Amino acid sequence: MSLFKDFSKGIWKENPVLVLLLGTCPTLAVTNNAVNGLGMGIATACVLTGSNLVVSLIKNLVPSKIRIPCYIVIIATFVSVVDQLMEAYAPATIYNALGIFIPLIVVNCIVLGRAEAFASKSGLFRSVLDALGMGIGFTLALVLLGGTREFLTSGSLFNVKIITAWTVNFMLPGNAPGAFILLGCFLALKNHFNFRRAVKRGEAYIPPQGLNCRSCNICRIGDD
Repeated sequence: MSLFKDFSKGIWKENPVLVLLLGTCPTLAVTNNAVNGLGMGIATACVLTGSNLVVSLIKNLVPSKIRIPCYIVIIATFVSVVDQLMEAYAPATIYNALGIFIPLIVVNCIVLGRAEAFASKSGLFRSVLDALGMGIGFTLALVLLGGTREFLTSGSLFNVKIITAWTVNFMLPGNAPGAFILLGCFLALKNHFNFRRAVKRGEAYIPPQGLNCRSCNICRIGDD
């Protein structure tokens, strides 16, 4: 796989939210507006890039049976750094809105999954590119969902009123049921787009391979 594909696959073909369905909890919980989605996406991308870099550097030094605990310690370290930086420099409204979901990046399946599935088996540069692509893809998905929910709720985008005559908020998109509904719509649209593109090429649409539980070794760590 080329370096460009290492980077670009996380943005569209293997988008963490729209294809892999990872990180669904923060995706649905913090995307009541575009700003919160952007903040959560950037925080996760920073942790993902830092952890992939370190895991790639030490992959030959960590015994197989303790690799997952070691990866979690590395991820937790970067999460603590990002949390402290956001508390110090990010606007208080964003930091307070994200709340517990910043520390919970430690258990985000995107971060641990890329460390186990890619960084532990690849070189430094490829691991960083993979992390950047996945981080950007995750951020774009959160901003898209957050921006859509914000606009449908109050007619604003990035806290800027777009439709000034919109004076009464529509509550459904801003609450949990609306998040589930809109995410389902985005997933359906992406699958439809992929299907139509395959039909135009005269091919059968086959979802990305290797994206199921059987391709992950985390649950089988005790069998090593």
